[in-house]
Amino acid sequence: MPLGRMGRPGLIGMAARTAVVAGTATAVSGAVAGHQQQKAYERQEQQAYEMQQQQAAMDAAAAQAVANAQAAAPVPAPAAPAAGGGDDLMGKLNQLAQLHAQGILSDEEFAAAKAKLLA
Repeated sequence: MPLGRMGRPGLIGMAARTAVVAGTATAVSGAVAGHQQQKAYERQEQQAYEMQQQQAAMDAAAAQAVANAQAAAPVPAPAAPAAGGGDDLMGKLNQLAQLHAQGILSDEEFAAAKAKLLA
């Protein structure tokens, strides 16, 4: 006499097979979801790092621009002493030359002001 049935599985065999399939599917879907979450976290960390690097580069560029602007700022010329008439004339001529070099006075305005001082 045979101990088990041959052929199709019985009700308990079908339930066991269904439980194994469902358990395997749950385990696989959990592993896939965990893997996807890990990849999303790593991607987010990479983006945050890149944004931090960009911000640091922009800060460095801004600091460099400020340093360049400060270095390019005109250094005020020392004031000419007003004691002697010749020194005062030279101071005024230097001031006119600076205004002309900075583009504040045109060539004609510079020439007219210089002629007026020398006359």
